[in-house]
Amino acid sequence: MAAKQPLADVEDGLLAHLNANAEIPDSRSFASSLGVPHKDVEDVIKRLTAFRIVESADITKETWVLTDEAKGYAARGSPEVQLVAAIPPEGASKGALKESLGDVFDIGMKAAAKNKWIGFEKGNKDLVLRKVEDTNDELQEQLIRLENGEVIADKVIDDLKRRKLVTKEKSIWYSLKKGPEFVAKRKTLATDVTREHLKSGDWKDLEFKDYNYGAQGQPIAIGYSQPLLEVREAIQNIFLEMGFSEMPTNMYVESSFWNFDALFQPQQHPARDSHDTFFLKAPATTTQLPDDYLEKVKQVHQSGGHGSKGYGYNWKRDEAEKNLLRTHTTAVSTRMLYKLAQEKTFAPKRYYSIDRVFRNEAVDRTHLAEFHQIEGLICDYGLTLGDLIGVLEDFFSRLGMSKLRFKPAYNPYTEPSMEIFSYHDGLKKWVEIGNSGMFRPEMLLPMGLPEGVNVIAWGLSLERPTMILYGIDNIRDLFGPKVDFNLIKSSPICRLGL
Repeated sequence: MAAKQPLADVEDGLLAHLNANAEIPDSRSFASSLGVPHKDVEDVIKRLTAFRIVESADITKETWVLTDEAKGYAARGSPEVQLVAAIPPEGASKGALKESLGDVFDIGMKAAAKNKWIGFEKGNKDLVLRKVEDTNDELQEQLIRLENGEVIADKVIDDLKRRKLVTKEKSIWYSLKKGPEFVAKRKTLATDVTREHLKSGDWKDLEFKDYNYGAQGQPIAIGYSQPLLEVREAIQNIFLEMGFSEMPTNMYVESSFWNFDALFQPQQHPARDSHDTFFLKAPATTTQLPDDYLEKVKQVHQSGGHGSKGYGYNWKRDEAEKNLLRTHTTAVSTRMLYKLAQEKTFAPKRYYSIDRVFRNEAVDRTHLAEFHQIEGLICDYGLTLGDLIGVLEDFFSRLGMSKLRFKPAYNPYTEPSMEIFSYHDGLKKWVEIGNSGMFRPEMLLPMGLPEGVNVIAWGLSLERPTMILYGIDNIRDLFGPKVDFNLIKSSPICRLGL
């Protein structure tokens, strides 16, 4: 093992060698000649290079280095030698040796038996006996030589590779020559004026280190903008610019009535199954429902109305009273539209919301069980599907997403309905980012909204547009317990056009 020496001694030795020989062709060989680790010489080289006292050139070589297992053998001896040393003259049982040696027992037994260093008592294969007094630990010697940078025969390297004791690693050495500021003995420059300097007066004779005004300061510990919150704020600003008002979204727990029934979603719909929705155990139900409105919803489900045949089933209040974690913020929209319908005079409205929703979904690179939903709706007379498409194109273009496609779809509470797709450059495919449509009369008219009033609406997750805008292909890197903090730290502080 190379001995540890003060770096000042290493520096003096290196400068003295350069002063006498003008160059050092191989820093690793030089470190071996001094009997010090190459890392110590490397630290001195970097310091002297910074002061232009020496000039260095990198020498990149692939070398064999010891594994952690091999380093242990170099320090304590090979497994076979450790085993033989642990056997007393009268022998020892395998159990006692294994307890004493631990992991090296099995390896030591095989190697020692191969070298014929051990034997067994007749009739008792459990008692291990020594067959030699002294052992020559060639393996330890080879490992120490390799660790010190000495050249080892290829046959020995092959044997060490077979035992998985060495691995190839790229190493950087240096060739050195005198620099433009070379001196045989470097003068230590003062960096500060101390109280002792002032008291003794020796500050007058000191040579001070120049200030480096171009040096970078220590990084400031600051907070970082989470991409999800950045996009949320940008979307919120877009809604406000387009004249929308924010809806209150502080009710994560919602009743099945507002989440499903008021949306004209039948009680036997698959989305209302526990495989898709998180239902509460306590409180399991609610009784705070508007009875007159509830009766109208029941009627339109069972037998229709307003030009609809309904679903023709026995609607149950018990199902409507079940509490759940809201599966979409459309439950908030339903409450707001019902509240609007109770006003004496109808006035057109534009509403939006951005908040969390919960669905019992398998988590993968594009889905989470808890995520954020963005919802926007416009309520006015005479609105059409063309108005909806125009609003969507305006909304997403302000968000920086111009590659859009619309696909006809089915929703229980909208007709016509459209899925919204945007092209994801990272995934190299079209990704569904939202749903949209016009609320059905079976949903709006039982609330009490006037005839001729239409509502166009759309909803999308906050996570998917953020993934598209930031080129993220795994939603778990963005939000949740496996979030990638390096991604957050390196994300841009702002986005042009957003």
